[in-house]
Amino acid sequence: MNKSIYYKGQIQIWIASLLIATSFPVGEFVANDLDPGILNLLRFITAVIVYTPFIIWKYNSLFFPSIKKILSYSLISFCLTGFFWFMFESLKHTTALNTGTLFVLIPGIAAIFSFFLLKEKMGSAKLLALLFGFIGAIWVVFKGDISSLLNMKFNIGDLIFLCGCFLMALYAPLVKKIHSGEPAAIISYWTLITGCFWLLLFSNFKLFEVEWSSIPASTFLLIGYLAVFTTILSTLFFQSAAINLGGNKVAAYTYLNPSLVVIINWSIGKGLPAFQVLPGVIIVLFATILLQRSDN
Repeated sequence: MNKSIYYKGQIQIWIASLLIATSFPVGEFVANDLDPGILNLLRFITAVIVYTPFIIWKYNSLFFPSIKKILSYSLISFCLTGFFWFMFESLKHTTALNTGTLFVLIPGIAAIFSFFLLKEKMGSAKLLALLFGFIGAIWVVFKGDISSLLNMKFNIGDLIFLCGCFLMALYAPLVKKIHSGEPAAIISYWTLITGCFWLLLFSNFKLFEVEWSSIPASTFLLIGYLAVFTTILSTLFFQSAAINLGGNKVAAYTYLNPSLVVIINWSIGKGLPAFQVLPGVIIVLFATILLQRSDN
């Protein structure tokens, strides 16, 4: 792999991972003011409105792709928005701890998809990195408490969320498979547009039933942040990294999410994580670095 492309991809996925991690604490602030399905739909609609002038300026038009390409972008956005829908549905029946545990299965599932879609081979270094990453992420999710892990019970909500994990695992390999030379900005733009359609369906058209006057102004500001930073920019950087690095390397950064959320919560004054969490953070970092260097 060309070194400049490799390092460019690394910078892109680090930025995307940090932005995605900030969506969790921000989402907590607005969760009680707006239905989660409507919240995500507003994120995407706002993102499209903000993104459109940039696309027109950059490419002198809206750059309408072919019907075949729009269907391809719709498949990408279905993976992304479908994951959100399954996540919110699952949380009606299960806990955040259970979903956080299942979430760390995504890199392993993505490796299987990458093998079949992209012919990315799984050497011993990659397998070892995936194993360490899984152990480290589980350590962080359970805060080093092994007894909590052993006593965990799964339910129907966990099966629902597992369906979402399969969609998210397919996301990165699918972006690289579908990419045929067009700019990553175009892929992300049409992913957001087609994503609005899916989210409108998933929310059962409840957007038209919202009492807008009852929503605080601060909520709209945070939706603006989610739209620009954790939707437009994270989608653009994530998809660019998937094109440059491949599905395996990009999906591996999923392991970092629990650790990044811990760090962000500490930075906004929610206190330091317990000391027993730190070994898990270190293991995750080691596994991520090992997986990124396995092909280089």
